[in-house]
Amino acid sequence: MAFSATISSFRTSNLLKIHINGYKNLTRVPLGHPKPVLGKIRAIHAVNSSLFQPFLTEELLNEEMNNPLPIFQFEEYMAIKTKTVNKALEEAVPLQHPLKIHEAMRYSLLAGGKRVRPILCIASCELVGGDESLTLPISCAVEMIHTMSLIHDDLPCMDNDDLRRGKPTNHKAFGEETAVLAGDALLSLAFQHIAAKTAKVSSDRVIQAIAELGSAVGSEGLVAGQVVDLCCEGKEVSLSELEYIHVHKTAKLLEASAVCGVIVGGGNVIEIERARNYARCIGLLFQVVDDILDVTKSSEELGKTAGKDLASDKATYPKLMGIDKAKKFARKLANQAVQELAYFDPIRAAPLYYLAEYIANRQS
Repeated sequence: MAFSATISSFRTSNLLKIHINGYKNLTRVPLGHPKPVLGKIRAIHAVNSSLFQPFLTEELLNEEMNNPLPIFQFEEYMAIKTKTVNKALEEAVPLQHPLKIHEAMRYSLLAGGKRVRPILCIASCELVGGDESLTLPISCAVEMIHTMSLIHDDLPCMDNDDLRRGKPTNHKAFGEETAVLAGDALLSLAFQHIAAKTAKVSSDRVIQAIAELGSAVGSEGLVAGQVVDLCCEGKEVSLSELEYIHVHKTAKLLEASAVCGVIVGGGNVIEIERARNYARCIGLLFQVVDDILDVTKSSEELGKTAGKDLASDKATYPKLMGIDKAKKFARKLANQAVQELAYFDPIRAAPLYYLAEYIANRQS
């Protein structure tokens, strides 16, 4: 992780050691008074995609980043949560008849990956005092849906890619027909898994979470972004159009991950909308960084085909803004996300502070 140089400059006096959800070595640093940011990014519910407001403004680009992070053992936290998520995913999709479809589902679902979305879901649940166990079914569901989107994105009729997470794409390994069905099966299993496995959460909150996740995936979310992306191929694309594509294609699922975590964790309306704003920021941040890595890293470093956007003359943030300005925009989004967390107790918010930094500084 790229945090060591930053962490060393933090004040470390009057640190408060605590124990949260079985995880130790968490300390707290005073964060000062955050600047208000709600005027820049409005709380927008997932079903209100027509109210989308562009992130990229001169005010945002010119804002100084000055919020330090609380000290937190982020790598250890990610390792623990990744292990928990992987175990739950392994159990959720057993190898059974018909073998071919379940092999294809498991091939992509268990192929590794950063597990950012399910960990975001868990951390958001813990943010409002909920326990990891409450959100594990929906965390798995989020990863199933994300994996479905990768399988379908890689298909010849879509992005036509050969490499994903360092392995041949699903349709290369199992054939196009099976890949389509594997994605469909993961999507349907995701909602079945939430309904069947979520325990100790009120039915109203489970229904609210299912509605949130369904909206993020459908024609007002991920599908909307994908369709507009396809329609824009070979055309001049503005920054606002590019943001619409990626807020829907990438950020919506991250947003739903955070919001669903807060919902099942017992959060109130204000906490839900703060988490939504945070996740909207890191969702767009994820894509900006992805675009930068596509032109600065090799296929071996990324685990997927590098330079594909450039080769296909696809609109990206580096193409429209230049590398330096895209990097600056990424840092501003990370800062905006951190400021959204100032509403919460910084100890419980520590994993989310570092998740924003992790996304901003990731190298693959």
